[in-house]
Amino acid sequence: MARYSITSAIIAALLFCAPGFALAQNADADFFRGRTISYIVATTAGGGYDTYGRLLVRHMEKYLPETRIIVRNVPGAGNIIGANMIYVARPDGLTFGTFNTGLLYSQMLEMQGIRFDLGEMSWVGKLADEGRTVVLANNSGFSRIEELQSVAKTARMASSGIGAASHIETRMLMDMLGLNVRLITNITGGDTQLSMLRGEVIGALEAASSNADFVANGNGKYALAIAGEHSGVPGVPQARDFVTNSDDLRLLDLVELIAEVGRPTAGPPGIPPGRLAVLRDAYMKAATDVELLAQARTVNIPIQPGHGADVATRILLILNQPPGVIDTLRNAAGPE
Repeated sequence: MARYSITSAIIAALLFCAPGFALAQNADADFFRGRTISYIVATTAGGGYDTYGRLLVRHMEKYLPETRIIVRNVPGAGNIIGANMIYVARPDGLTFGTFNTGLLYSQMLEMQGIRFDLGEMSWVGKLADEGRTVVLANNSGFSRIEELQSVAKTARMASSGIGAASHIETRMLMDMLGLNVRLITNITGGDTQLSMLRGEVIGALEAASSNADFVANGNGKYALAIAGEHSGVPGVPQARDFVTNSDDLRLLDLVELIAEVGRPTAGPPGIPPGRLAVLRDAYMKAATDVELLAQARTVNIPIQPGHGADVATRILLILNQPPGVIDTLRNAAGPE
């Protein structure tokens, strides 16, 4: 009898609460009807982040009925300007966007111009696991990472710029593995592959997806990966296979963790929880939409979606680094 009374009470409570919960959810979803959302891409049009962002927006609109999403490209200062704009936007759920995860390094190093705190942002989701890979041009004469450890003449590799993620990560890799390499800075986007084809640099450390076409077309090969189990480049030697020092392994853990939140989407701090839940739901439905996945395959970009709550947890783990790691990052962020 007592068990029956307890069960009845639970059922009654659920029946009482469910309509209110449904009404709250409907109210949050209805807020977006007839509204225009600004999706900020913190890069110029045509690049990888722009491609991911526009693909997402095209399908996310389907899961936010009667809502229009407009992409705004806000480049500058290595994605800092666009990320700042997202951070200071009104937290009503009508402004969010994407930026390079290299800004995690920028925040940890307290670089100039930063107004954002990535740990406070409203994370909507992420679209990819951006495992880092060293790609070597086939015309370079190099095919294995070990050859860069023993080469007599210093080889040249591309870097997007002092303080950028590719620069920091390549510098760390050079120190860990003893690579005889000099970085040529301010080579970005498609210019990286052109520089490899012209023989100006032998290769670069970038996301695997950034050079997928380059490798598929027979212009280069992946020589090393800094990635977890979802690297997208199976069979490629892992950097941690060459490293035994515990401090170096911790740095590789950090790079891999950052890679797991690739191509993210976030809004300003303080988006109401109900509205954020609606955005996260629409995001995940779009990210797993069969049409989006088919279109992603045609442009050769990988999709490994992640929920905003999980991304938020990982961001806090990334930012929580001991002073020794921050010192190493600061050294790697400077000139050679």
